Amino acid sequence: ILNYDIMARFRRRTCVILLLFILFICSIMMALKTLRPDRAGFGDPFGLGLLPELQQRTVLLDSKQNSLNRVQGDTVTRVSNMHSIAVNTMKASMSPVKKLEELSSPNYNFHIFYYTWYGNPQFDGKYIHWNHPLLPHWDPKIANNYPKGRHNPPEDIGANFYPELGSYSSKDPTVIEAHMKQMHSASTGVIVLSWYPPGMADENGEPTDDLVPVILEYAHKYNLKVTFHIEPYKDRDDRSMYHNVKYIIDKYGSHPAFYRHKTSTGRLLPMFYVYDSYVTIPEIWANLLTVSGSQSIRNTPYDALFIALLVEERHKHDIHRSGFDGMYTYFATNGFSYGSSHHNWASLKAFCDSNNLMFIPSVGPGYIDTSIRPWNNHNTRNRVNGKYYETAFSAALLVRPEIISITSFNEWHEGTQIEKAVPKRTGQVVYLDYKPHKPNVYLELTQKWSEKYRKEQEQWLM
Repeated sequence: ILNYDIMARFRRRTCVILLLFILFICSIMMALKTLRPDRAGFGDPFGLGLLPELQQRTVLLDSKQNSLNRVQGDTVTRVSNMHSIAVNTMKASMSPVKKLEELSSPNYNFHIFYYTWYGNPQFDGKYIHWNHPLLPHWDPKIANNYPKGRHNPPEDIGANFYPELGSYSSKDPTVIEAHMKQMHSASTGVIVLSWYPPGMADENGEPTDDLVPVILEYAHKYNLKVTFHIEPYKDRDDRSMYHNVKYIIDKYGSHPAFYRHKTSTGRLLPMFYVYDSYVTIPEIWANLLTVSGSQSIRNTPYDALFIALLVEERHKHDIHRSGFDGMYTYFATNGFSYGSSHHNWASLKAFCDSNNLMFIPSVGPGYIDTSIRPWNNHNTRNRVNGKYYETAFSAALLVRPEIISITSFNEWHEGTQIEKAVPKRTGQVVYLDYKPHKPNVYLELTQKWSEKYRKEQEQWLM
């Protein structure tokens, strides 16, 4: 019994000493922790918002904060502080990196669709395109269930997102330069400029051909190139296309920012994307685009690479018969059309390879056009915080295309823009935004995939 009592006291003393030692160590660690600065000394590292681990933590904290917004202010403040600490801790664990602009160099195999149809009273005397009308459904019975009228800028614009630059004018030199900086930072190389012949425009816009020289100048400043997205202007046919291609090359072809693509045979040729090419029958296109055509542009000073829009599967045969040099898919809605469905890209690339055509898939960050087509909810594609965009890039890289096109830099009406957008709430409208990421997140994602594409292309060519 005596020995047992001695052993019991010894064990108790040992436990007490061990506990005191642990408390001593903990107190030292706590004291050291208080010496650590609240913020790390580094700036925001590149791609911070793209890191999955941080993204999950930030989203989790954001959702917690949203659920607590209804409780007392001091509680919300504590949650906000937790959020800041989590982000700062992640920042502290990363090495310093260069700014996005310093990392980027143009990738001339990344082509991005660009629109210069926006206007405001300061530069244009009125709003253009931001005041887009609500388009009625073609079925009157359905159309009657939805609102009519126009948008009323600057608070109410024809878009589901709101630009960081506000309801800008495409003529504003500061806007043009800001756009070039953004496209440069995204490591895109070729601007595919929406174009109508002089004196012509879409039904909601004004002629913009006089802006082309300014676009070329600013593009050159940022080492970007410009090619043309020929829109379906009135009476577009083989003759008018010959005339307009000649006009573009004669007027702009000598500018250093004018894009020419190096073909497999070593020729440097201009490139033209032809929107809604399928509305013109193959026989008319063949007059322009085949060597034996009556209006043939082939083997002339105005020869170029002509890229047709593929929507339906049957269009691939029409494109081949027409004499086009390739096809692109444009739409940013996976599943909307045959061409825009990612799972069809492999077979389209195989068709193009076997017929000496270029296949240019179009990737986009999402799609929403209910600000101008309120009945078109079923075609909305949620951005999923950038995951939709990355999925499209992954699908494009799988087919090893020579060029990838991006829909779009600033087609705000259809919500396909990667231009910077900001949160905005008005009395009537709550705009979508890029939260929990920053306004430049889609530029960062584009830059990330541009570099990935470059590296993979090097492997393909080995």
